[in-house]
Amino acid sequence: MKVGFMVEKLKEKILEIKLEQTILRNLLTNDAYTRKVAAFLAPEYFEGVYKGLFSEFTKFIAKYNKLPTQESFKIEIDEADRMSDEHYRHAMEILPNIFNYEKENLEWLVDRTEKWCQDRAVYNAIMESIQVIDGKHQTLTKNALPDILSKALAVTFDTNIGHDYIENVDDRYDFYTTTEERIPFDLDLFNQITKGGLPNKTLNIALAGTGVGKSLFMCHCAGAALTMGKNVLYITMEMAEERIAERIDANLLNIPIDQLENMSRDMFTDKVGQISAKTNGKLIIKEYPTGGANASHFRALLNELKLKKNFVPDMIYIDYLNICSSSRMKAMGGSINSYTYIKSIAEELRGLAVEFDVPVVSATQTTRSGYSNDDVGLEDTSESFGLPATADLMFALISNEELSNNRQILVKQLKNRYNDPVANGRFVVGVDRSKMRLYDVDQSTNPMNREEDDGPAFDNSASGQRLNQENRFGDFKL
Repeated sequence: MKVGFMVEKLKEKILEIKLEQTILRNLLTNDAYTRKVAAFLAPEYFEGVYKGLFSEFTKFIAKYNKLPTQESFKIEIDEADRMSDEHYRHAMEILPNIFNYEKENLEWLVDRTEKWCQDRAVYNAIMESIQVIDGKHQTLTKNALPDILSKALAVTFDTNIGHDYIENVDDRYDFYTTTEERIPFDLDLFNQITKGGLPNKTLNIALAGTGVGKSLFMCHCAGAALTMGKNVLYITMEMAEERIAERIDANLLNIPIDQLENMSRDMFTDKVGQISAKTNGKLIIKEYPTGGANASHFRALLNELKLKKNFVPDMIYIDYLNICSSSRMKAMGGSINSYTYIKSIAEELRGLAVEFDVPVVSATQTTRSGYSNDDVGLEDTSESFGLPATADLMFALISNEELSNNRQILVKQLKNRYNDPVANGRFVVGVDRSKMRLYDVDQSTNPMNREEDDGPAFDNSASGQRLNQENRFGDFKL
């Protein structure tokens, strides 16, 4: 076990050195790359001989405003005499290889360089923080820890200096008149309040008490997205992968969840095959232990899925936010209040949405008082008011005895960056808990005053049409 760990660490170190070599090599020889990244690099990101070579490179660029040749760079190193003998000998050995190479893909290299800078900045910040905590830092105290980590986490290659209101009028008009790519719901009113679905680079949160339907909502939407041809990643930390898949099976196969086990293998595979034949999308369900995963784990998973399965999600579901962890808060150590911790998780998940250009959908618990409250508000958000401050869309899922008897859930908008939250501020959706699915209902009927339940009230919405068009199970009796 120990040997295997050491081997993995050695491999990681070799890859780091190779990347460091590649970055320096392209800095010295690739003008287009240098212009894109040079301003964001810092000497402290490099180690050993590469730190010395980078310092000489920056001096040469500052003085001559052009890239050096191999010979001119060697002369500058010789005359500078700023390296140790060991580093100088190493530099002379590697310089020929640095100036003799095949050009890398520019877009790939810039992306990898940005990630490398971010990793190095965080590593350096953690090491500096350790010095501060141990009382060994010459100038800084523990009060500086949040600032140290914040600066490291802010490292980015974003070169945009802002929107000029007058000069960028055409860009702004194009933004207004261009239809933004969105992931639609199969529920009409959710499409109305989001102007057609969830845009990329957003964080969307469902607030509900225990047992109201957080996971049901996300499973339904994940299944609907799959039928629309979307690639969906569902991350679960509360239930096993098989339990999430079971809920989605009940939803898409239109069969009560407790009856799935009564189907024959042939019938089951046939029905799943019918779904597969109707969509180009994929659904990946990944389980992590409660509190054991954060945005860094999800990022690694996304990269691995792309590499191993050529899978790039169109949207990500995370079930659910409160039981994620925060990578940057853990790095700080010590006691952290819940406001800061939950807000940090939300910010990291929204950062993930931006980085991978997808909508992220998650959920959060209400406070204890919100469990039995018929009018849930932002104040009922468990543990942190910082969560709604970060979310782009936040809505409450509310249930009570009357709603439950009518097989309905009340949806209340709490925050909406896509549309006016007052319009359709409250509405109901039907719920079939046995089949783990939601459906549109006629909003003109007061759900609290219905005297008898005639079953699901379907209209011509997407959810109603999907259910009506589904294949039945033939002779299979429920």
